[in-house]
Amino acid sequence: MTLEETLSQLEGLGSERMREFNAKHGVGQNQFGVKMGDIRAVAKKIKTDHSLALQLWSTENIDARFLAILIMNPKKLTHEELTEMVRSEKFTHVADWLYSYVIKDYPETESLRTLWVESENVMLARAGWSLTSGCVARNPDLLDLPAILDRLESEMADSAPEVQWTMNSTLANIGIRFPEYRSRALEIGERLGIYRNYPVSKGCTSPFAPIWINEIVRRQEQTA
Repeated sequence: MTLEETLSQLEGLGSERMREFNAKHGVGQNQFGVKMGDIRAVAKKIKTDHSLALQLWSTENIDARFLAILIMNPKKLTHEELTEMVRSEKFTHVADWLYSYVIKDYPETESLRTLWVESENVMLARAGWSLTSGCVARNPDLLDLPAILDRLESEMADSAPEVQWTMNSTLANIGIRFPEYRSRALEIGERLGIYRNYPVSKGCTSPFAPIWINEIVRRQEQTA
């Protein structure tokens, strides 16, 4: 399938209702307004097409970028290409898909994590802290957890909202997974108060770190 054919198909799947929904969440005019399920269906037909994925990404169209993420081969991206992709996308929903479907499966993420977490670019820092949160869960031996808690305590309150979200995830992950650091993680969360009053739907867990940590630990203890 060519780029033109793919974009035409996406455009045909778009709706005004979805465009309005996206606009409320910060998406600009470069979109078709395609439902996530329809994007997944198109990706399922294409399977993997890395060349087409790169062309779709370069359009900066939100729907094209969602599709590109699903059909690209992470192993074929250079460090520079992936870094530029992260830097170029400001819509956090796309950024989260990029992390879940591409960055997590990319080789040598630790070298990228250590670079990105120090970046002054908001989206690179956001991705760097996403990788750090994942590393807490999967490869904690690579991390100096007390030093990370120090950084979270001193930097999170003044960080951009996009970065705060993944820093907060790191804080919660440390508190949930490491009983020896749980008290400190809870204290940091209480002192900073980030997401204390965050609205959540019924049955969902608050992202406020103390509530998040205590709730997940409670569930784990119930099933132990």
